[in-house]
Amino acid sequence: MIENKKRQSIRLLGIAFMTMLLTFVSGGIISLPNSFLSTLSPAIAATAQHYTELDFPPLAEVKIPDYDRYQLPNGMVVYLMEDHELPLVSGIALVHTGSRLEPAAKVGLAELTGAVMRSGGTQEYSPDELNQMLEQRAASVETGIGTSSGNASFSALSEDLPTVFNLFSKVLREPAFAPEKLELAKNQMRGGIARRNDDPGDIASREFSKLIYGATSPYARTVEYATLDNIQREDLIAFYETYFRPDNMILGIVGDFDSEQMKALIAENLGDWRTSNVALPKVPEASQKQTGGVFVVDRPELTQSNVLLGHLGGKLINPDYPELDVLNGVVNGFGGRLFNEVRSRQGLAYSVYGYWSPRYDYDGMFVAGGQTRSDATVPFVQAIVSELQKLREEPPTAAELEYAKESILNSFVFNFQDPSQTLSRLMRYEYYGYPSDYIFQYQQQVKATTREDVLRVAKEYLAPEKIVVLVVGNQSQMQPPLSSLGTQVQTVDVSIPSSPSS
Repeated sequence: MIENKKRQSIRLLGIAFMTMLLTFVSGGIISLPNSFLSTLSPAIAATAQHYTELDFPPLAEVKIPDYDRYQLPNGMVVYLMEDHELPLVSGIALVHTGSRLEPAAKVGLAELTGAVMRSGGTQEYSPDELNQMLEQRAASVETGIGTSSGNASFSALSEDLPTVFNLFSKVLREPAFAPEKLELAKNQMRGGIARRNDDPGDIASREFSKLIYGATSPYARTVEYATLDNIQREDLIAFYETYFRPDNMILGIVGDFDSEQMKALIAENLGDWRTSNVALPKVPEASQKQTGGVFVVDRPELTQSNVLLGHLGGKLINPDYPELDVLNGVVNGFGGRLFNEVRSRQGLAYSVYGYWSPRYDYDGMFVAGGQTRSDATVPFVQAIVSELQKLREEPPTAAELEYAKESILNSFVFNFQDPSQTLSRLMRYEYYGYPSDYIFQYQQQVKATTREDVLRVAKEYLAPEKIVVLVVGNQSQMQPPLSSLGTQVQTVDVSIPSSPSS
């Protein structure tokens, strides 16, 4: 390890020296023969080419590295993928849980469980002892719970794997949920509630989700002082015991290890973990609460508007998703219609975007929007809606289609930059019940997408009559007013309810 660092330091010093020398040469400080420059750096002597003359080889075919998948007798699914490039090992356990499964009266329970599961130490090691043991080895163990999944992860040097994996297993199996760490986490979340209206972009994102899914939907509800006050340590323990069990998780490990030795280490630490007979709840469905309408969060202190508009979208498993992703490419980004028309030609936006954003096992959203000056708010909304309508009336040009498809296909390789990224994708597909080759099916369908396909999905999935518009900005400076969009404008109240105990 130390020798490797020495070699790396020497190499970096060499690069720095060469860079400095070339700077001196190019600045005229030193005069050297052309022959020396050619030897030193062939790129300097080469004749510059126009970018249209550059010739790149075709991208290499993506291949999945070898991996081993098996299942422990207690039901835990395990993926192992060896990678000996660096003396490092990392792993993650995906847990079938999520904040969408917490009681409505205790919003924040899942996030607290995920945080204090790690920060609260284990039954054997106090929080400080656990932190010290990991820091001494430059290792980490982390836990967390999001909307639709929970996770526990670790990373370590190969030589420390047995010790760190043992600590990781104890965090998984024996969290202590120290009361003082729970109170600290709750106070941090209270601070987040107090500051949640500081950023207009955050307001827009949060309130737009509420408009689409409904304020009480598990996909949009927010933690409040009152729901935090309802959460006790016993609630964390009960939530943990319901979901953190071997038959309800997938463990993946990648790095510098021997698979047979790793299997023995897993069996030693997790093999005797008993499963549970507690029934698991069904995943809640998502539906659209508001259908159409214009909504505003009036912030007189702002000089620009944050705008979001859209409607409910679909799931990633939708057979038309590859074509919808090509539609995204036509609409979005540099060279996309919204950028070219709304930002560049009309000059109505600082930023503008529009994309179909599905989720794995519940309906996502179609979202468009951006930022614009206050007096351009209404023209900005009208320009986006107009472009969306054009997408439903005529197919993209051949150039637009080619640009969108090439952008997707040429970036495909970045889905597989390293083995850990590939392993994560395999685990995610199993977690949500997708075929292991889903991404390759998607790739082939993108290649086959035609202009007519893009027009078809635009007509079928873009629904102007369902579009909800939300503006966060200074309403008095919006000229023409939002009411000129042809519908009654409704004000969204973002005031923060006080705690019943305060």
